[in-house]
Parts: sequence; C-alpha cells; structure tokens
Amino acid sequence: QVQLVESGGGLVQAGGSLRLSCAASGRPISTLTMGWFRQAPGKEREVVAANSWSAGSTYYADSVKGRFTSLRDNAKNMVFLQMNSLKPEDTAVYYCAADRRGRLLPIDEYGYWGQGTQVTVSS
Repeated sequence: QVQLVESGGGLVQAGGSLRLSCAASGRPISTLTMGWFRQAPGKEREVVAANSWSAGSTYYADSVKGRFTSLRDNAKNMVFLQMNSLKPEDTAVYYCAADRRGRLLPIDEYGYWGQGTQVTVSS
C-alpha cells in the first residue's frame, strides 16, 4: 500500500510561485509512476505532469509547459511541483497520484491518491 500526502498549497497572486510537495510512504517512488493532477470547481480532473519510473522524461500538460516543473527526490521519497508564473486559471485542488505500473496511465487508473491541496491564484 502506498500513502501520499500533499502540502504546500495556498493563496498567491497572479505571477507568483508555489511549490507543492508530495510525501510518499509504503514504497520507494523510484518504483512508481508519479503524477500531479488538478481539479477546478465544475471541471473534470486533469493531468498536470506525470512521469513513470521507467522513463527519463516528464509529460506536461500544454497549459503548464514552461511554467511548472515536476521533480523527484528519491532519497526523501518525495515529489515536488514547482509552479511559476501562476495564473488565475491555475486555481484548483492539486492531487498527487502514484501507480506501480511503469508507464503513464489514464487518470482513473492511478491506484494511489493523496488528499489534495488547494491552490488559489488571485488576479
């Protein structure tokens, strides 16, 4: 069983930055596909960034390319999402998710989810 706990959300002005953290326990993240997702009010959950343990590159949604960076720290068993140049449309609950399979997956196939952390960007 894998447990995920996100932190780092909050209120920030447009143009600002936040760094989200996801602490994993129960399994080394070096053996997990890890992803960041978000869900805005009234919208479906969408992928923000994801990478598998077997791949060297990270997938980013077009809406965040060049602004967000997902980083792994295997020693700490943590994943981070550095978010720069934030926009009001980035406002959402952000979730960390993981799966044992070594490939990117559809959202509803990730096996483990954190509780989410709220990010609010004011204009």
